[in-house]
Amino acid sequence: MTIFRAYAQKSNPASLPPSVLLSHSETCLTVFDAFPKSIFHFLVIPRVRSPFDVYQLANLRSLLKCEKSCAKELITDLSREANDVKKMIETEMFKKYGFKWEIWMGFHAVPSMEHLHLHVLSADLCSPRMKLKKHYNSFHPKLGFFIHLSDVLSWFDADPSYYKTTSQLKKIEYEPLLKEDLSCWKCDRDLSNMPKLKSHLQEEFDKLSDQEKAKAERKRKRTDDLAQTSSTRILNDDDPPPDKLVRESEEERGPNSEN
Repeated sequence: MTIFRAYAQKSNPASLPPSVLLSHSETCLTVFDAFPKSIFHFLVIPRVRSPFDVYQLANLRSLLKCEKSCAKELITDLSREANDVKKMIETEMFKKYGFKWEIWMGFHAVPSMEHLHLHVLSADLCSPRMKLKKHYNSFHPKLGFFIHLSDVLSWFDADPSYYKTTSQLKKIEYEPLLKEDLSCWKCDRDLSNMPKLKSHLQEEFDKLSDQEKAKAERKRKRTDDLAQTSSTRILNDDDPPPDKLVRESEEERGPNSEN
């Protein structure tokens, strides 16, 4: 039994330690990826419930062999849960980094572990756990091995022949993608090895962080300037008009005052 299947079969997911479980619902549970490949990385796992058994929930390919409407409903449940996780991640992004960046949601075409799981991870791929080429290429958002959730959902509304062909997820077509040359997912720059790639990805993230901090500083300065302008106007509006000041000054001196 795989660890994900063990989680999915638990009658009470809340019994899982907080270092493992992020959240759960009637249909899904979300766990921390034990080997995160990005700054934020979670897995949304469907619980084993009728009409599916553990074998039908082994992976995306086995699920898509099931009755189409049932498969679509399950993927939709995962999507709802993933969007809740996305909001949690964005809150943490603001809290820890002061800005938010893109979040990816998707499946591996040929997963390394059994029991269907949807990856929800921040778009940076900066992690000490990102060690091998196959790790990186399995999450490269444009390579094809990482299948975006939105694409899978679109398959259900596509032509039946397209659905039948695409849902087969043949290993022979996808596994070679893991051996593709390394390139930055963001700028498409080719890198010769993993250390150089990891260094480049960190530079890209640091650049994004600096840009966002500068943007936040400009926004803060504009806000301060507007507040200052507004305060000045309020003070000026409270001052009496100049001619009134003159009249008050003459009244104070009285008719017999010397010039």
